Amino acid sequence: MTLKPSAGDGSAPNWVKSSYSGSDNNDCVEVAATPGAIRVRDSKDIQGPQLAFAPGAWADFLSRTAGH
Repeated sequence: MTLKPSAGDGSAPNWVKSSYSGSDNNDCVEVAATPGAIRVRDSKDIQGPQLAFAPGAWADFLSRTAGH
């Protein structure tokens, strides 16, 4: 898996999504690291709601889901 930056105007946050996203590049979630939080949003609704995780909680999530 590689991460692909999403198109944007260069302003923060820098959203990325997995190379495993759908062939139309819109079937995935996007993740952005911001000061104090990791943000997650639906790539099909970039103006919609976002989830925010503390960096430690995000790291725990990744370690528990790696390889699944």
